[in-house]
Amino acid sequence: MIDINESVMQFLLALVVVGPLFGAAAALLPAPPGLKGKSPEQAVLRHGVTVTGAVLVAAIALVLGFDHDHPSKMQASTDISWIPALDVRIHLGIDGISLPLLVLTALLTFLCALYSYFKQRHERLTPRTSGPSPSQSPKAFVALLLVLESGTLATFAVLDLVLFFLAFETVLIPMYFLIARWGGEARAGAAWKFILFTLLGSVVMLLGLLLIGLSAGTFDMVALATDNGRSLTASGQVIAVLAIGIGLAVKTPMWPLHSWLPDAHTAAPTVGSVLLAGVLLKMGTYGFVRILLPAAPDGFRTFAPYLAAFAVVGIVYGSLACLALARRGARGDLKRLVAYSSVGHMGFVLLGIATTTPTGVNGALFANVAHGLITGLLFFLVGALKDRTGTTDLDSLAEKSGHALYGRAPRLGGLLAFAAVASLGLPGLAGFWGEMLALFGAFDPHDDLSRPAFLTFMAVAAFGTLLTAAYMLIVVRRVCMGAPPQQAPKLTDVRTYEFAAWTPLVVLTVVAGLWPRALLGLTDPAVQQLLSGGTR
Repeated sequence: MIDINESVMQFLLALVVVGPLFGAAAALLPAPPGLKGKSPEQAVLRHGVTVTGAVLVAAIALVLGFDHDHPSKMQASTDISWIPALDVRIHLGIDGISLPLLVLTALLTFLCALYSYFKQRHERLTPRTSGPSPSQSPKAFVALLLVLESGTLATFAVLDLVLFFLAFETVLIPMYFLIARWGGEARAGAAWKFILFTLLGSVVMLLGLLLIGLSAGTFDMVALATDNGRSLTASGQVIAVLAIGIGLAVKTPMWPLHSWLPDAHTAAPTVGSVLLAGVLLKMGTYGFVRILLPAAPDGFRTFAPYLAAFAVVGIVYGSLACLALARRGARGDLKRLVAYSSVGHMGFVLLGIATTTPTGVNGALFANVAHGLITGLLFFLVGALKDRTGTTDLDSLAEKSGHALYGRAPRLGGLLAFAAVASLGLPGLAGFWGEMLALFGAFDPHDDLSRPAFLTFMAVAAFGTLLTAAYMLIVVRRVCMGAPPQQAPKLTDVRTYEFAAWTPLVVLTVVAGLWPRALLGLTDPAVQQLLSGGTR
């Protein structure tokens, strides 16, 4: 840890949250300040790399300046009155729960910007529609990417319910346009489905947030966590948890509110899928931990068994859907398969949260970060396969275009196999610890919850891990193994810029798997403090 002044920490956090917005405005100028490129497209994409790189550096500086001896304490706090009549404040801060998600967001956005900049040399970043338009230019692409980053980072940094809702909603519009303008086939329908599902969920969530804030007399999350639901009646807690939980469950996404996700992932561009899976899905589960667990604990425990039941159904459903897509002759889309796998993985996150125990919640937070790293890498790899073969149809990849990747593009095949075994939860990699801790939490849930019910949920979820291993190994066998077909077209192996974009995800997946204490040492004290009824 480096001793950094608190005022500098406050500045760094403000820079992380607001900096991308200024970068987005600069990207729309005739020429980004101080940047020159061989073409206007390269110049604005380089601008995106510069801004997201600066945000990542600031996030790393926050990690270095963070007091790791007291991760339950809110640090780098800024608290300014904004709307006095409603006691709405511009309140920012980070603790051991939010810091990993903040860094994950900054890292993935930077890697997406870097990937897009270098990929532009091989394929122009323009939509598949005719006619020039500002909304179809790389300027708009970079601006939307930066607005999306700012909204996501703000969601993890704000400590006021109203600001949380505003940040939560900020990400919807840029993601809609990224899908609708830069997506693949059926992008218009997928984008509309995404925006309608999430907006309807957000309307219900807003009512719950207002109920909590007005009943407790404050929208401040720290004060609400300290109050621990004492200002809310039992019925008020139940209604608030139901309303807010629906909005968060849509974004997570929880079965059966998940149906927007496969379409959105299938249609989204590669970087859109990476950010959607890597960070946007985490906003929902973060809301469960940051808002509902401490502010309405009794109401949350009322719904915890139902949340766990939906979670384990999602685990099995997602795995069965992936198995159906992976079988020979199903014409399954590999990108869609990875999307359905997210439904299952996020089910483990929800199961851990539903236990309302430190073990389960820590497992959920660990699984959040692991899923962001591993699934982000998977979507990068699937996008690379599509660039090379022109398809993500699994039958075509297995039988014609991409078959025998180990022999035709060994580094690409090896990375795909690595991401697959990490996703199925191989011990020693990041995906293992979150799922294991979630299962341990279900083995011994909170005293107010039914242990027999949660033991049943644990058994079903454990069966889901076997299904996950089955479909991931089928994908590896069909795409990577075998003898190359005769007269098969040549495949380009991993390019230098792809190595640059993917190596951090590989390294962090291994580090988190071999050294889980690095992450659990941050989250556990903060979770213990949150569940005990207050944040210092």
